[in-house]
Amino acid sequence: MSLVDSLFQNLRSSGRKAFMPFVTAGDPDVDFTADVIRELDRRGCSMCEVGIPYSDPIADGPVIQASYTRALAKKIKLRDILKMFSGLSGKVKMPLVTMVSYAIVYRHGLENYVADAKAAGIAGAIVPDLLVEESEELAKICKAADFSLIQLVTPTTPRERAVRIAKSSTGFIYYVSVTGITGERTELPPSLVENVGWLRKQTDLPICIGFGISRPEHVKLLAPVADGLIVGSGLVRRIAEAANKSREPVVKDVGEYAASLLSSL
Repeated sequence: MSLVDSLFQNLRSSGRKAFMPFVTAGDPDVDFTADVIRELDRRGCSMCEVGIPYSDPIADGPVIQASYTRALAKKIKLRDILKMFSGLSGKVKMPLVTMVSYAIVYRHGLENYVADAKAAGIAGAIVPDLLVEESEELAKICKAADFSLIQLVTPTTPRERAVRIAKSSTGFIYYVSVTGITGERTELPPSLVENVGWLRKQTDLPICIGFGISRPEHVKLLAPVADGLIVGSGLVRRIAEAANKSREPVVKDVGEYAASLLSSL
């Protein structure tokens, strides 16, 4: 059982839902990222999704793309990010997972990536550009290591394919709330609740919803049908201000924003 499995088992047994913030590793630097992760953990977040900067991200909107660009401009390397995770190991309660392109995993070596990530205290990986038809090898490695391989289902995923993705995923299913890219939105699709309800009947895996969630009313709407909610752009936009402001107030602002959403769960 992975740390992600244990988290959702505990949440379900107590009737609670997961709140999962997203941050970009190395924006503006890894020390600041570590400070933000510790703050989010202190505020009671359930899990943190950490984006590994990549030059051609999949489905990321302008806010997260810009954060990747800033981190890459400073020549951040995977080894720097793994070192940061190692420094956090044992110091935060919430599991940490990476949002990582398959190109990075492949270049590092599938077995090496899983082994090095787990050694650094990482509990799983979301690989948005890994097709389910090509996921078997990585899924096998992850399963043997009790390392969650989290895959995505979108509103346009055919239902037969969605079931196949659910069967090959571990940890939880990342349900993409909207067609398009990440980013804060004022409204979410009216069909979202129905679609997630259908998927829930097909799998026992927890279902967490991401993309577009940025307001307390979004959290209140989706909490009854989701096992967890993922918030990214609203946090990353606040973190971007760290380049021009004193860092301590930015960390506090990020924590207060997360807490305002958490209070709606």
